[in-house]
Amino acid sequence: MPRTKKQPRNDRVILPVLPLRGMTVFPSMVVHFDVGRDQSIAALEDGFNADQRVFFVTQANQQETVPTRRDCFDVGTIALVKQVARMPDQTVRVLAEGIQRAKIESIIQEEPFLKAVLSRIGNATSRDGDELVALGRVVRAHLKEFAEECGRIAPEAVQTMCGIEDLTQLVDVVAANAVVGLSERQRILETTDVAERLSVLSEILVHEKNIASLEKSLQTRIHGQMEKSQREAYLREQMHAIRKELGGTDTTGASYRDKFALREKAMPEEAREKTSREIARLERVHPDSPEAYTIENRLEWLLDLPWSTYLEPEIAIQDARRVLEEDHDGLSDVKKRLLEFLAVSKVNPKSPIICLVGPPGVGKTSIAQSVARALKRQYVRISLGGVRDEAEIRGHRSTYVGALPGSLINGIRRAKTANPVFLLDEIDKLSAGIQGDPAAALLEALDPEQNKAFRDHYLDVPFDLSRVLFIATANTADTIPKPLMDRMEVIEIPSYTNLEKLDIARNHLLPKQRLAHGLTEKTMRVNDDTIMFVINGYTREAGVREMERNLAALCRKTAVELLERGKRSMTITVKRVEGFLGPVKYAEDHVEKEPLCGVVNGLAYTAVGGSTLTIECAALPGAGKLDLTGSLGEVMQESARAALSFIRANAKSYGLDNDFHEKLDLHVHVPEGAVPKDGPSAGVTLTCALVSALTGRSARQDVAMTGEITLRGRVLPIGGVREKVLAAYRSGMKTVLLPEENLKDLVDVPDQARKAMDIRALRTIDDAINWTLSA
Repeated sequence: MPRTKKQPRNDRVILPVLPLRGMTVFPSMVVHFDVGRDQSIAALEDGFNADQRVFFVTQANQQETVPTRRDCFDVGTIALVKQVARMPDQTVRVLAEGIQRAKIESIIQEEPFLKAVLSRIGNATSRDGDELVALGRVVRAHLKEFAEECGRIAPEAVQTMCGIEDLTQLVDVVAANAVVGLSERQRILETTDVAERLSVLSEILVHEKNIASLEKSLQTRIHGQMEKSQREAYLREQMHAIRKELGGTDTTGASYRDKFALREKAMPEEAREKTSREIARLERVHPDSPEAYTIENRLEWLLDLPWSTYLEPEIAIQDARRVLEEDHDGLSDVKKRLLEFLAVSKVNPKSPIICLVGPPGVGKTSIAQSVARALKRQYVRISLGGVRDEAEIRGHRSTYVGALPGSLINGIRRAKTANPVFLLDEIDKLSAGIQGDPAAALLEALDPEQNKAFRDHYLDVPFDLSRVLFIATANTADTIPKPLMDRMEVIEIPSYTNLEKLDIARNHLLPKQRLAHGLTEKTMRVNDDTIMFVINGYTREAGVREMERNLAALCRKTAVELLERGKRSMTITVKRVEGFLGPVKYAEDHVEKEPLCGVVNGLAYTAVGGSTLTIECAALPGAGKLDLTGSLGEVMQESARAALSFIRANAKSYGLDNDFHEKLDLHVHVPEGAVPKDGPSAGVTLTCALVSALTGRSARQDVAMTGEITLRGRVLPIGGVREKVLAAYRSGMKTVLLPEENLKDLVDVPDQARKAMDIRALRTIDDAINWTLSA
């Protein structure tokens, strides 16, 4: 190796200083670490924005959080910052590579971070080439011995380091990877002569190898010593073996055998064999071992399950009908369907799988409770909202630490009967995760042909779920996987009309809240007009939860008034309601009296019921651009384009020029832009709004419509007719336009709503235009 220059370079450079705690950076060393101190982040950003160079120096005082010049060593490393990333916890992650040693000459800035004048340190040496080669070989030899003794450095890494020819780079790379002590690393960094640096590194490697050898011998000696607890465990195991040879049994195993003898006849054959094998295993293992605890836990589950315990009270359909009528007002179709299922279950013990689909607050969960009460069975509920792990349904494998059965078997154990009413709440909120798909795990449990031998992963024996009455609830069926939907009988629970809400409030919610707040019908008098005022002015929902919260607020404020004023009773009037609950939250929808140009009322169906949907359209001078705003989904945007294509194809019949689309821009907007909207049923409304804006014909504001259109102008059927018609009724519409094929669905609409409005059938889009737009 040729002799290097003896005179080091002393070029001066001014750089920001980044003090490091517990870390030393060498040249040729690539490091990544997190920076959290404001001073360090400022220095890092200044250097990175300038020329990406920062001076890394190790703190001598590790406890100082805002280091100054005297808290740092003199010698550090100029580094090139390659990457800076700000983390969510406001720290900064840095990727940098050491370039050259340098020494602090003077500090020229202390706030907001240190900036120093540095002198670069070159790689000078006074030794000849042969001596340097020999020192390099010595370092490589000591490195191999140290790595073999300590076992902390991979053989591939050792081979890579030994293959470095440049001695300057060799000593820096070895020091960065093999030297642990901070003072030793700093000593190597501060040594300017390359030969001296190699000698210092050799000494440190020999010292570290001796310490590693000593640690290894100490560990061997400690492992060879048998402590008192280990000797006792060994003796207990010997006593266990002696007892087995003498024909005795373990006391724990004997207690489980006694339980097994009492329950053996009720268990199926495979469960009996499994339990017998587990008891035999328990008698062979040490009582204090972790395996014994695992076996005991599994035996507890096997012996506690109600394998053949069924509640079979004599049920009269009349009693079931009475219970359903007592607990719920309205929902006549739902009650009929449930009574049909209950009647069939008296003949066929295999229970159906029922799925109740409806908006929030319409009583899906309480219906399941009523069914359990009508059948006089135990009621079990599990919430599936947010469940994304298959093991929560089917249990964990018993090989895992802390494994337990899934929620189905757990619910059966809590019910203490094999045929409870099992509520699977919010089944539409299941979601797949990295642990599997819980919906797929439910397929076996909800299949009447398979669930007679449902196998939980933890117990690994079949359990008969065929006589469990599963009732699932969901807000929408759209998000339930199709294979799961195919296994369930869907019963749709519609939203309530205002009269139905009035009956529910009068007969159920108000008595419940009076009782909860220590009031009676005499101390708090509420008439129907007041309840209806609360329904119309303070609620906008398909169910009754918001109404119940408002009634609870009325009860609380009534109780305060009675105590403060010393009264014995109070009548809640409309005026008092406004005083208790504040201004009316929802003003009644007033239908515009005068027709408007480009504004048409549509009808929508959401997860919380039906609602009216105003569509506005404006025609502007332009070049044929179509703007769609209001958070419209892809299907609704396609409906708007289909409507425009239909109008272009029939321009003459509406008195429009054939090239109108080249001279005008059209803007379609649906208010409440933050609320996503989608679906094809707005096609009729969009077409009428566009025709109104293009022709200047005003649209009646007491007409609401729904329906999908084709390019030929035909009106196709849609869903959610009941909810949409009720929404039009609540909004005060006088006329509702429905696709002709949907007239059969009006049988589900309450008579009160049907008689209050003129409901007309649409065959083509021209029917809607003629009834809605002025001549």
